[in-house]
Amino acid sequence: MPRKRKLLAQLSALQSSSSSPPFGALGNVNAAPDGDSAPKSSKYFAVEKKTSSQLDADFFNQPCISLAKSFLGQILVRKLPDGRELWGRIVETEAYLGGEDEASHSKGGKQTQRNAAMFMRPGTLYVYQIYGIYFCVNVSSQGAGAAVLLRSLEPLRGLDAMRELRSTSRKGPTKLLKDWQLCNGPSKLCQAFGIDKAFDQRDLTQDAAIWMVPGQDLPGEEDVVATTRIGIGNRGEWSQKPLRFYLRGNRFVSVVDKKTEREMAAVGHFSCS
Repeated sequence: MPRKRKLLAQLSALQSSSSSPPFGALGNVNAAPDGDSAPKSSKYFAVEKKTSSQLDADFFNQPCISLAKSFLGQILVRKLPDGRELWGRIVETEAYLGGEDEASHSKGGKQTQRNAAMFMRPGTLYVYQIYGIYFCVNVSSQGAGAAVLLRSLEPLRGLDAMRELRSTSRKGPTKLLKDWQLCNGPSKLCQAFGIDKAFDQRDLTQDAAIWMVPGQDLPGEEDVVATTRIGIGNRGEWSQKPLRFYLRGNRFVSVVDKKTEREMAAVGHFSCS
């Protein structure tokens, strides 16, 4: 074959083989020339870990009471190992101030192996167990030993997965849980979101399995009820301090304080419904 015809034939074969690469071929575009399949670092093939709109360190870096209120209306996101995402709007919180707060796990400034997360940078998860069975999740704030308990969520996305997780955590035959029953309590929301002790000391600003994003319709001061915390026993004056915050009129709140709502309405904080 003449040299010119031979070159044309080779060019034609090359174009034919490269014009339609197999579907799976692009999965290894970052392979090393020596056949090593380990991907090389490149900004062109980097996969963003999670949404860029997530709440960052500056949001969490505020005083405990302020953070507890600021959480209301924000969205907690949990990515399960199978890739499904669970979304829940925060509708109820409690502030635990540390130091002189007699109801806090860090009262007196005491730091232990159990509560170490309460002394870490704002945005760190503090997960502890109650009754030897259930878990509660808190988020550290400004102030040594201060953290906010997440009490209730309004389920937004992944409700079927939440039901599955709640069902596996309950013993014996169970009825199908209604939407408002999925996350209306601190241990319930941990069950529904698959949060256990393995999440203790994780950073909400960096973790790939759990984070927060801004809510779309944040409440005003008139929408927030401030009342006493639940289940803390006799802690003197600290049992009566209004350090629990919830969205008035939201049916996903665990416990509604009608007396406080009437008192707030009487002084003009909001109108009676």
